[in-house]
Amino acid sequence: MRFATSAVFAAALAVFSFSSGFAAASSDKAEELARIETQGINSVGSKRLGDLMTAPRTASTAGVQFSRAWLDAQPRAQGGDQWRCLAEALYFEARGETVKGQFAVAEVIMNRVKSGRFPSSLCGVIHQGTGKKYQCQFTYTCDGYKEVIAEPGAFTRVGKVARAVMAGKAPALTDGATHYHTTAVRPRWSRVYTKTARIGVHLFYRHTWRTASN
Repeated sequence: MRFATSAVFAAALAVFSFSSGFAAASSDKAEELARIETQGINSVGSKRLGDLMTAPRTASTAGVQFSRAWLDAQPRAQGGDQWRCLAEALYFEARGETVKGQFAVAEVIMNRVKSGRFPSSLCGVIHQGTGKKYQCQFTYTCDGYKEVIAEPGAFTRVGKVARAVMAGKAPALTDGATHYHTTAVRPRWSRVYTKTARIGVHLFYRHTWRTASN
C-alpha cells in the first residue's frame, strides 16, 4: 500500500512538473519526465489508480428512489420521539400514497419545523392543536379515534421515509410547501395559497411567505 501511494505521488508530481515546465524544458528532459510518469502509473495498476482518482462519495440525495422496491431494500429504521412522531404522521396521513407522495408529506412537515411560524420540532408541528376536536393541524390527532397501527408493514416503510427525510437524504419535491390536502376536499385556505405541486392524491401549497430553508 505504501509503495502504491508513493508511486501515485511520484506520478502526480511528474505530471505537474511536466505540464508546468514544458515550454522551457528540453526534449530530453520532457522524455525523462514522461518515462517517470509512465512507470509510476504502471506500478499502481489501473484499478487502484481508478479508485484513487475517483472522488469519495458524500451524503447526497442522488441515491433516493421513489419506489416500493427501493424502500423495501433499505435497512429497518428506528429513532427517538421525533422520528416516531413523523413516522406516525406518515402512517396515518399518507400510508396509502405513493412512496413519492409519502416523501412529499414528510417534506411539508419538515418545512413547517424550519419556517419559524410553526412549532420548532416535529412532534410540536404534528400535535399542534391536538385536544380540540377537528381543530388540529393533522386530523388523525384530534378526530376522536384511537390511533392504532394495524398495518405494521406499512409503518415499517413510512418509518424508512421518515428517517431519510430527517437525515436530509431526500430531494425537494414541493417547492417549500407548508400545507396540503387530498383531492377529495377543497379547504378555504387553498383558494388564497399558492399551489406548488400535485403528487398522487395530495395537492401542496405555500403561503405568501416562504419557508426559512428556501
